[in-house]
This record gives sequence, structure tokens and C-alpha cells, in this order.
Amino acid sequence: MAPFLDGNNNGESPLSSLANAMKLSTAETSPSHPPHLHHLAAQVQHNLDHQHDWTKLRIHTHSPLPSCALLSRPVLSGIPPQRIYIHPDEQVEMLKHGLTEADLEPAREWVLPTHLKEKWSLRKFAEIFDNIGEAPPGECEHHEPGIVNEIDGSSYIARKREKRLLLATVGDDSTIVYYIVHDGIVKPRQN
Repeated sequence: MAPFLDGNNNGESPLSSLANAMKLSTAETSPSHPPHLHHLAAQVQHNLDHQHDWTKLRIHTHSPLPSCALLSRPVLSGIPPQRIYIHPDEQVEMLKHGLTEADLEPAREWVLPTHLKEKWSLRKFAEIFDNIGEAPPGECEHHEPGIVNEIDGSSYIARKREKRLLLATVGDDSTIVYYIVHDGIVKPRQN
């Protein structure tokens, strides 16, 4: 199993939680990951936990794939309070069955912590996507793609998930902006 750090505040204040997460992330720093990348991951983890109500947050330093290779930088995973993204084909199925986004359980998501001043290329994104799976480990509490899901008496077939991540870009003033990034081209959603 790949090493990770759990986001658990144990009743501490949010500021104490962040300080302890940064101490823990520094203690767990791998020789191949500079401390500033662990601090960046801890800052994004803190923001998701305390500002956006994510649960089951983890910091991954190794690939969840069988190779268990060291990732080029720490990557987070967690469960948002509601679905972050619905594929256009799944959106059509939901409309056919009268379902809304609120009817779907949230799915565990990958989060890539970055800093605004970093330069990202397609090669760097490809390196990250090559070392993560379609879904982060710990997906067992959710429905598997391709299986008929029963929600409010309606049933539909969940679409196979494609690789995606949430790009968390931290600014110098600690503002964090989130973007959905897909591995490849995805047709746009219908509004």
C-alpha cells in the first residue's frame, strides 16, 4: 500500500491543524520530494478540509498503481461534499431518469497541489496522469462503473470514469483556485 497522510483534526482549531499537518508532512518528507511540495500539499489539504468540507483526505507520495513508483510530487485525494464533475454522457442518462446532481453520491477525486509561479507543460501533466489511476484508492464505498445503480426508484448505468484531477493552484496570498483537468479530450457538457 502506498504511504499517505490522513487529514484528521482531532478537535483542534483549524490553525493548529494546519501547523500540525505541516510538521507531519515535513517529518514524512521523502528524500525525493522537497519540503516545500509537502507544505503546499498540506496547505491545499487544510483548505479542502476546513473551507470546502471534503472528507477522507490523504496525501499520496507513491503511485497507487502496481509499480508503486514515487510520484514526482505529493498528490491529494479526498471526497468532496458533492459531485465535482459529471460526464456529458452520464448527464444525458440522468436527465432520462429524472435524476439531479444531488441524487448522486460524491466520488473520491485526485487533487494536484501547485503554486501559481510554477510552469506546467503537457509533459509534466502526462507524468502525473501516467502514475495515477482513474480513481484514487478507497473508492469501495461508491458504485462501480457499468453497474446499474438504483437511486430514488430509478436506475441508470454509471459511465466508466476517465482520468481527471482537480488542479489546486495556490497564489502568493494563499488564495487557492481549483480547475478540473482531464487526461485527453472530453466533449463539453450540455447546459
